[in-house]
Amino acid sequence: MPTAPVSARDRLVAAAFDLFDVRGFDETTVDDIAKAAGVGRTTFFRHFGSKESVIFPEHDDLLARIAGRLDAGDAASSDVAVSEAARLVLRYYVGEGDRARIRYRLISSVPVLKAREIASIRQYQSLFARALSGWTADDPDAVLRAELRASAIVTAHNHVLRRWLRGEVDAPEEAFGHAMGVVLEQAPQADGETTVVVVRTGSSPEQVAAAVQRALRAP
Repeated sequence: MPTAPVSARDRLVAAAFDLFDVRGFDETTVDDIAKAAGVGRTTFFRHFGSKESVIFPEHDDLLARIAGRLDAGDAASSDVAVSEAARLVLRYYVGEGDRARIRYRLISSVPVLKAREIASIRQYQSLFARALSGWTADDPDAVLRAELRASAIVTAHNHVLRRWLRGEVDAPEEAFGHAMGVVLEQAPQADGETTVVVVRTGSSPEQVAAAVQRALRAP
């Protein structure tokens, strides 16, 4: 059976990652990527708005898939819904293999890509928070609880993914299941008991989530 032709978009992504890995992000131009992919500059911008965008080629699709899974959930199935939605992202990046590792190295060394990753994380977190608050709308603290839990979910995902990228985890799905178990068992409940969490102004979502986990474990 003949092999389906590789699309121009896929060729652009493959060429970009190959060039970034060999030359570096800043040293590679859009024209370099287009030439290596066998297309013109106009074709590149037809598919990607910027050189940074090609590093995260499936971001919008992942957001849509997360939203779709969360939209199918409700209050009774919230734990399953958020776990499966976050697992969609993990499976995508693990499935990329070496490409995900190249991205990780680039993000670690290129400030503009780090900023792009942070903005992406906030979008993921916003989707989870919106769904969680909608499932507990009768709770006067629904928005706060949703934001705290969404931060913990995204932190758990990123913790496992980054450990896998560094070669510290051989079974990321199993590690993710454990991490989500920690998040869900520590989730703040509307039971009348108040827990005060103090964080510094400007703390990252990961730092907030860690503070919440410490407070919830405290006697």
